Amino acid sequence: MTIVNETKPPPSIASDLLSPEAFEAAIRAVGAERYHDKHVFHKLLHGGRLNKGQVQAWALNRYCYQEAVPRKDAAFMSRVHDRDLRREWISRIHDHDGLGDEPGGIERWFILTDGLGLDRQYVASRRGALPATRHIVESYVRFVREQPLVVAVASSLTELFAPSIHRERIAGMLENYDFIGDDVMAYFKKRLTQAPRDSDFALAYVKANAKTREEQEACVDAVRFKCDVLWAQLDVLHHAYVTPALIPPGAFAPEAA
Repeated sequence: MTIVNETKPPPSIASDLLSPEAFEAAIRAVGAERYHDKHVFHKLLHGGRLNKGQVQAWALNRYCYQEAVPRKDAAFMSRVHDRDLRREWISRIHDHDGLGDEPGGIERWFILTDGLGLDRQYVASRRGALPATRHIVESYVRFVREQPLVVAVASSLTELFAPSIHRERIAGMLENYDFIGDDVMAYFKKRLTQAPRDSDFALAYVKANAKTREEQEACVDAVRFKCDVLWAQLDVLHHAYVTPALIPPGAFAPEAA
């Protein structure tokens, strides 16, 4: 793993920096406060308190995010001149889109939606996704495309908090839904090893390349932004499919599935 570390900042700037330990602690504190494992929809989903149509709606809308991840990574790479960083980052695209005999995370997500009885072409079209979901997801792609590289990298650091939610999701959904089988949990099982690898690299990169206190604060804010992206997706699902169940025109309607 190669971490690009540019020239050291002047002493006057370096003295204002958070220590590496304090910087990492500030990043991790965002997850402790804002990660979407605390959202009521998350608790309903993992606790077996949703019906099949509501779980379908979650999987269909979450596909929009899964499909956006390799696009945001490609947008990031298009701005990177450092070959070592590109060589490291491209694995994220392969993880989702697949490479050679490895089908990739998007294919594994289709296994989930297939298992839930959703038509694959309908899912891939994103036609049934909530309008708000599509706008929320695209805001993340724009953020990564437009922000300074170190800030864009920092926005991926919600992966630090992902393994615990994946373990909870696997156990909770298998235990609580008779329409969920072990095979459809393949996406989350794979992320148990992929997410720590990705977050270890991103955290080391951010700690090495946030050169000023302002850049460090921008990186912490980027983690907040990403937590907001994940939280907002559950907000709109809860509003549309749980209470008060106001499904926008053209969006997926469970009773019609």
